[in-house]
Amino acid sequence: MFAGPEGVGKFKTALAWARLLLCADPVTTSTSAGVRHDGCGQCRSCMLLEAGSHPDFHHIYKELKEFTKDGKGKGPPVDLSIDVIREFLIARAAARPTLSARKVFVVSEAERLNPSSQNALLKVLEEPPAYCSIILLCTRLDKLLPTTRSRTQILRFGPVARQVIMDRLRVMGLEGQVAGSLAGLSQGSLGAACTYASLELAGANLYATRQDLVAALAECSLADALDLAQRCLDRAKSIAEAWSRLDKATSKVDLNRRAMKLVVRMILLAIEDAMKRPLMQHDQLAPVDQDAPIERLADRLGPEGAAERIADGFEALRWIEASVNERLVFERFLLRLVGPGIIADF
Repeated sequence: MFAGPEGVGKFKTALAWARLLLCADPVTTSTSAGVRHDGCGQCRSCMLLEAGSHPDFHHIYKELKEFTKDGKGKGPPVDLSIDVIREFLIARAAARPTLSARKVFVVSEAERLNPSSQNALLKVLEEPPAYCSIILLCTRLDKLLPTTRSRTQILRFGPVARQVIMDRLRVMGLEGQVAGSLAGLSQGSLGAACTYASLELAGANLYATRQDLVAALAECSLADALDLAQRCLDRAKSIAEAWSRLDKATSKVDLNRRAMKLVVRMILLAIEDAMKRPLMQHDQLAPVDQDAPIERLADRLGPEGAAERIADGFEALRWIEASVNERLVFERFLLRLVGPGIIADF
């Protein structure tokens, strides 16, 4: 189980491990950090893996639902269904490898395995064939059943250093305040930062959106909250449209959900900066051109109020993930933000 935030290298590490396990002639080298093992990169196995057509490498993801026996024509999947697990993992794990000495399965978004899928997977996790390696990639271990977690060896991945992210964004053509803003928004996820950079370069205007929403939030009164909620929805829709042009393999439902969560995170980061303002260095906070609105937010909320609103923001993220009506999610979040205590919990 590779566990950690999105975009910190879990899938790339899984691919590197798969290359080593499947390689016909692995290479061992000594480095200052110790002994390093890797695939040779030249054998037929390595070349097929690089081309994405290795017969013994299987990438399992929820969108495979479309290719299951009963999944044709169904709506975009939310969970990693039991049909996908049975047909693309369990059934294939029973067959011996055809080219390499091993078979490797990489399960993306393992946190989306529903209870039925996890229960179906338990036997092969507990007693996999000797030639079979299964790697589950997970961002939320708490979403998995204890029985699933106990049958895996958990390796934790942490955030990527900010300077590494800034260097990558510079290579992609972004620098200065735009790069700093996107690096902060990524919260240590190199993959997310690269995605945000691609969206920015494609005209999604993430930097301008963050500026606009933070400035509006600092001046927002109770009477303005519903209008700001609609503005958030409009911005999320615009981001999702740009995202769909870049990522045609992911369902529009998923991209809409990601865009709405991104807008909530923009607001959350502003509140976090307001909460931490008295304790952190200036260059660790928001971009310099947002200094004034962050200051006003800090004065309005105070540290305790900001902490409470951050909790509301994470609740909004959970509701978006659960497909609660997005308008209601934003309206409740913003009404509680500008008028704490006026809406009872429900």
